Order: sequence, then structure tokens, then C-alpha cells
Amino acid sequence: MGIIASSRPIGPERAAYAAGSLGLWLEEARAMVGLALPIVCSQLGLIAMQTTDVIMLARLGPDYMAAGSLGFAVYFNVWLFCLGILIASASLVAQAYGARDYRGVRRSVRQAFWVALTLALPAMALIWNGHHLLLWAGRDGAVVDHARTYLHTIVWGIPFSLGFLVLRYFVSALSRPKIVMVALIGGALINGLLDYLLIFGHLGFPALGVAGAAGATAAVHVGLFLTLATFVLRDRQFRRFHVFARFTRPDWQRYLEVWRVGLPVGVTVVAESGLFLSAQLLMLRLGTLNVAAHAVALQITAVAFMIPLGVGQAGQVRVGQHFGARDVEGVRRAAWVAAALGCGFMACTATLMWLAPGAVVSLIVDPGDPQLLPVFNLAVSFLVVAALFQIFDGAQAVMSCSLRGLCDTAWPMALAMTGYWGIGFVAAYLLAFEAGLGGIGVWYGLALGLAVVAAALTTRFSLRRRLGLLDRHRLSALPSRAARTET
Repeated sequence: MGIIASSRPIGPERAAYAAGSLGLWLEEARAMVGLALPIVCSQLGLIAMQTTDVIMLARLGPDYMAAGSLGFAVYFNVWLFCLGILIASASLVAQAYGARDYRGVRRSVRQAFWVALTLALPAMALIWNGHHLLLWAGRDGAVVDHARTYLHTIVWGIPFSLGFLVLRYFVSALSRPKIVMVALIGGALINGLLDYLLIFGHLGFPALGVAGAAGATAAVHVGLFLTLATFVLRDRQFRRFHVFARFTRPDWQRYLEVWRVGLPVGVTVVAESGLFLSAQLLMLRLGTLNVAAHAVALQITAVAFMIPLGVGQAGQVRVGQHFGARDVEGVRRAAWVAAALGCGFMACTATLMWLAPGAVVSLIVDPGDPQLLPVFNLAVSFLVVAALFQIFDGAQAVMSCSLRGLCDTAWPMALAMTGYWGIGFVAAYLLAFEAGLGGIGVWYGLALGLAVVAAALTTRFSLRRRLGLLDRHRLSALPSRAARTET
């Protein structure tokens, strides 16, 4: 199996080559930032909805905040599994677009919708019954009752949310993510308004508490799908792909390809998010205050994580486009530029969390409220530990996305399962309960798991040539760049 390699000049031409190479790196950095900024803003808009829920539910007390956090954690893990599968369409669309295989673009989007429909009903069933997981974890009473109400309300937005994901990856893979950014920022603002009206019952609306927060999120997802579907149908660049035409015609080869590439990604993202959900379940054994404090610290780290995640998704698109165009050096540049941007940002958040954790936590929890002061103090201690794994979290996010751009998903899944569960969860449990460290021990376990996975994924990408991820036979399966097909 030969590897496509770039030819590098020697002798007097080396200086000119170096200058040209630097220009290519700078060009890649500009393209990456231009693509990543709207995606990052989209991610921040998405997480802003949950952050708004946490802040507003905190005003009702620790029980409501814990219930909303636990309910969302159950919902989010199911949703993330679906997202992981559907994100395969981004790689397939980007590769086809890079190879100018426009029919392949249409096939990938259409079959991603089929996969979304396949996932919708099982996902809704799992979310509807998600409160049983909390009962199994040994928790009952008001917290679980409120969490059940949350889950039974938010579940109705799932089909629209999955449809939105398919369209989001379609427009992003064609390097047009700004409409997604606008839609999600607008959705976050509308979600905040609906929270204000429905959680507390202002302006004549009923005071629904956690059901109001969940209902607001579900309604926003309906609006997001309709907005993006309208844009795709009316915009000239996207309209020509006719992704909704002959929608009922099966294409089993591409349908199975989405599953082949996406299923390991779904398992991978759930392995990570499931680690944090399991941490919340461990916190249940330590009391409601630990759950609430964990929710606050987790929300802060989740907001920070949106930046490298957005950069990683931009890297996935760029890697996929270079891969489809048979530009192996472009693959290398895209991945390492994304890694530098993502890890550089996380170094800044780590510094902030380490030096001023109280100031960061006070953005969500008022330390002047005697009822919330214990939650504030615990959250500050958790955030200090979170500072230790910020760079690792950014690295694993970016490198996993770069590998997805090459459609390499099975081995990263195995590495993630081993690192998150074989090491991270076991360490969290032992440190929290056997070593008697409590909630701090749980966070140390999270840090260890993330560090191991980051190191493993970075090593795998570094060895991509030796592992055959860039072999000719993998690239030759793609249409040639010059091969244009009907649109």
C-alpha cells in the first residue's frame, strides 16, 4: 500500500520552499479561523440555552437546579449519541464536496435524514424513561419528580433537533456555517425569553418551573429546524443539491455508510459525556449540594469546551475537504492548525479557572445568597480541579474531529472507551469513595480520563501514515477531483 507523499525540494530551493510552506500554513490558519468562528458562535449559542436554564432554575433553589441539571444530562447523553452518528454526514459531505462529487453530497445528506428518522423514536423512548436511571442511582423525592417532568417535556423537540443537526452539518461542510450561527444565537435569545415567561410565570404565562425550561428548549429546536430548512430550500448554493427531492427513494449503500462511520463516533461522544453523567450520579450519593455544585462547575467547563469543539468541527471539515481533494499535506496542516487554536484557547481558560475560580462561579451562583453559599464553595473547589484538564479536553476534542475527517472512527472509539471508563470512571469512584476525597475525587478522576484519551488520540493522528490512514487505496475510493457528476 503506497502512501501519497508530497515532494520537498532540497539544496538552493529549500528556502523558497520554506517560504511557500509558511504561506500555506498562514492560508490554512485564515481559512480555519474563518470557518471556526461561526461554528464556535453556534456552539456557544447552543450551550447558552442550557446555561440560561441553570441560572434561572437556581433562583428556585438547589432542588430545582439539581433536577434540571440531571434531567438535561440524561437528555443530552441520548441527544449526543444521535449527534455523533449524524456528524458522520459532515465528513462524507466534505469529502464528496472536496472531490466535486455533487451527487455524493446529495446522497449523504438525504441518507443522514433517514438515519435521523431511524434514531428519533428510540431516542424519545429513552428520554421519556430516563428518570428510572436516577431512581436506579438511589435518588428519589422531589429532585427525581422534577427531573421526570423535565424529560417528559423536552422529549418532543427531539425529531426537529435531529433534523436540524443534519442540515447544520450540510451547510457547515460546504463552508457556510454563518446561517447556523445566526439561527442558534437567535434561538438562545428566544430561549432566554421563554424561560423568563414559563419558569416564573411572568406576563400572564403559567409558572411551570422545570417544565417551563424544558418546553422552551423544545420549542426553540422546532424553530431552528424550520429556519434552516427554509434557508436550504431558498439559497441558490444549497438549492441546487435538491436534498429533499425523491426523499422516499432508498439508498442503502450510503445509509449504511453513515452508520458505519457514525456509530463509533456516537459511542465515542457518549463515552465522554456518559463519564460526566456518571460523575453526576456519583455526586447523588454525596448529596444534593454536591449535585448542584457539580452542575455549576460542569456548566462552566462546558461553555469553555464549546470553543475547541467548534474549532475541531471546523478542522473536521477542512481535513475532510483536503482528504477528498487528495491533498495529504493539507490534511496535516488543517489538523495541527486546529490543535494549536483549540489548545491555545484552553490554556487561557485553565489560567482563569486556576487564578480566579470564585469570580467565574459567581457568574452563575450568587455567593451572597445563604441558601446557595455551600453550593458556591463546592463549585469553586471543583473548578480549580477542572483547570488541570482544560488543555487535555481541548486536545482530545480537536484530534478526535481530525480523525473523523479521515473517517477513522473505530479505533478512536476503543481508545475513548478505555480512557474514559477503564481509567477515568474507575479513578473517580476510587478517589471519591475509597480514598474519601468526595466530590473533589470525582473531578480528579475526570481529569485523568481526559488526559489519557488526549494523549492516545494525538498519538494516533501523529502515526496516521504508519497506520495506513492515508493509503492510496483509501483515497482511490473517492471520486477524482476532476470527476463532476450531475447535481
